[in-house]
Amino acid sequence: MNMMTSTFRTASPHSPELPLHIAEELTAGGAQALIQLGDQIYTLRITRQGKLILTK
Repeated sequence: MNMMTSTFRTASPHSPELPLHIAEELTAGGAQALIQLGDQIYTLRITRQGKLILTK
């Protein structure tokens, strides 16, 4: 996978900055991406209705 830059956005005036990731960039313009957390691999999917589903 390619390294991508993330945009930082403040959720509220009193919260720390949180990274903002664009789903279409994570999926490289497609509908699915693999996400690794530790030794686990998850699938992120964008549905036809524009919703996100994360599965193991």
